[in-house]
Amino acid sequence: MENVLKFTNMLNTYLWGAPMIVAIIGVGVFLTILSRFIQIRRFLRMWRETFVRTFRGEAAGEGDISPFQAVNVALGGTVGVGNIAGVATAIAAGGPGAIFWMWISGVLGMGTKFFEVALGIQYRSREPGGPMVGGPMMYISRGMGPAWRWLAFLFALFAALTAFVIGNMVQSNSVAEGLSYFHVPPWATGMGLLVFVGLVTVGGIKRIAHVAIFCVPFMCIVYMMGAFAIISWKIAYIPSALTMIVQDAFCPKAAIGGFAGAAVMQAIRYGISRGVFSNEAGLGSAPIAHATARTDHPIRQAFWGMMEVFVDTIIMCTATALVIILSGAWQSGETGASLTIQGFSSLMGMKVGSAVVAFCMALTAYDTNIAWCFYGETCAVYLLGHGRIVRYAYRIMWLPLVLVGAVIKLDMVWSIADAMNGLMAIPNLIALVALAPVVVRLIRDFEEKFPCPQNTVEPHKIPENQWGQT
Repeated sequence: MENVLKFTNMLNTYLWGAPMIVAIIGVGVFLTILSRFIQIRRFLRMWRETFVRTFRGEAAGEGDISPFQAVNVALGGTVGVGNIAGVATAIAAGGPGAIFWMWISGVLGMGTKFFEVALGIQYRSREPGGPMVGGPMMYISRGMGPAWRWLAFLFALFAALTAFVIGNMVQSNSVAEGLSYFHVPPWATGMGLLVFVGLVTVGGIKRIAHVAIFCVPFMCIVYMMGAFAIISWKIAYIPSALTMIVQDAFCPKAAIGGFAGAAVMQAIRYGISRGVFSNEAGLGSAPIAHATARTDHPIRQAFWGMMEVFVDTIIMCTATALVIILSGAWQSGETGASLTIQGFSSLMGMKVGSAVVAFCMALTAYDTNIAWCFYGETCAVYLLGHGRIVRYAYRIMWLPLVLVGAVIKLDMVWSIADAMNGLMAIPNLIALVALAPVVVRLIRDFEEKFPCPQNTVEPHKIPENQWGQT
């Protein structure tokens, strides 16, 4: 077992070292330029195509769940430990300047996720008697042709196996760790999770979506209310904090207080890598959820992909960073979730601060668990076929590992999970570059069919189709 750990750690130094970070950021830059900075150029359109259409009840097209439900499932798979512990780790290792580079990875990730989701919708297909199936394995095999099916097979294999580890055992362990603050024993957490995960996953994507649409917004509201209270308390220092983040991105601070000091490359490395871990742009998991959405055009759902990264990285990660910096906790020498807890406790006290962070970590880990069950079973269906049989078999194998993950130590499991996650990203990044021209054509087609309304023209003088009505 020790040799396995050494091997996976060595593999991770390559998979999550400079080459992978450069590859993910490089693809993000390439797609951003190719789309003419779609995440900036169409930022306001993104809001209109997401929340505005949701409030109006506009969700036409083929699919299984609403666009808002789909993005909540995807957010359930991304929002969580990365936003709470990952940001703290980035600051502890790379200093406040790491947050600037996390913002860069978030802006580029918005473009990457836009392309992923658009391709996921474009090349999805209906599983006989089951849900829509989409994701990298589908756009590789259907978009790049039969000669590349081996690459689609590799992605599906890595994703189906990764789900058992990072989507299941790691998450149930996080829930057990969070509930330990309330003196709940790990075995009890594991048994409870086994029941609640089983009750949701047995119902497939529709039941997962119904749970995610409650849990994800509720967690985000609770967490952001706590963060906003601390930020408001220190509101006069926000300009100084933002200035520190930008300045330290290029000239990090030396050791101060409990902070060990950082170099420019540390700030870049930890900021970008933790940003990628948080929003998963480029890894290929979220398009599997987005592909089930009811939509009349791939680009319309792709705006939800952009919004997903914006909420995850630009809003929630920034809130965590400001709490840690404004409270002064970043100089304490703590790291991970303990650092975030210390930031929240600066105003709320240790009991309330730790309870808020632990509760949010537990809830998001549960969301991630049920979302990744769907990701894993969908990839298993792609590999093995036999739709309903494979899905139920996968769910049966999934449940015991929920209990196992809650009660064991996960050093080796984390190492294996990181390696499998990195292996997932490689086929997806290749496909994104190869199929990027398809998305560019889809953008052009969408903007011709559904042009943006002109604010200079009175609404009653604009033809109905110019408002994007379908």
